[in-house]
Amino acid sequence: MTSILALIIAIPFSLGIALLIDELLPRKTGRILARVIELMAGIPSIVYGIWGLFVLLPWVKVIQAKLMPVSQAWQAKFDLLTQQGSFWAHFEPFVMFFVRSLPTGSSVFAASIILAVMVIPLTSSIMRDVIGSVPEITKEAAFGTGATRWEVTKKIIFPFAAPGLIGAIILGFGRALGETMAVTFVIGNVHSLQGLFMPSATISSAIANEFNEALGVIYPAALVETGLILFLITLVVLVISRVILKRYKAKG
Repeated sequence: MTSILALIIAIPFSLGIALLIDELLPRKTGRILARVIELMAGIPSIVYGIWGLFVLLPWVKVIQAKLMPVSQAWQAKFDLLTQQGSFWAHFEPFVMFFVRSLPTGSSVFAASIILAVMVIPLTSSIMRDVIGSVPEITKEAAFGTGATRWEVTKKIIFPFAAPGLIGAIILGFGRALGETMAVTFVIGNVHSLQGLFMPSATISSAIANEFNEALGVIYPAALVETGLILFLITLVVLVISRVILKRYKAKG
């Protein structure tokens, strides 16, 4: 869930950065911005985790505090609907997932934000390379027929670069799936999924937090099994990505 939310946040920014550097900015300015973004990709994850702990969490805590009265009001409404036997009471898990909060800062939302920040440099760099591979003569021909920049982007660049853009998104997803330390700093490390603004845990953060304290036989074996589950999830994502890319190649 944190990886999917991170992609939802990161994809528009990554695509916007790629188009800005390759299509809109002057070449010299674009190169400088591209190097800065590539430098961000090399920052260790623990540095992102410290940034999230001291900068991101206080900001998220403010949002959670503002959601607290909303959460209490909706919970009271759903309690009343449940007592009345109303059909709308069945929507309680869905609604409360987005409004339930605990003003600690640590949350699924905070983990998603920090993963998005970590994914954007990698994804935007690959997208920029893919967009840069679109033949200039094709774009110039489209401009020559009177197409606007948006029409060229929509009808020339996106169709041509679609397989590469999908590959960049999938690589970003894989990067987010395997992240451990940065997420461990900000997610709260609670074995439950109560809401977007509530503390939770990922497989990798649980392993990092608990492996040194795992005693006996079953406890470490369970942690190893969760690692196997994470591996299987990554494998499924890889297989799905190959299928999608083959379909695009077949259409091309």
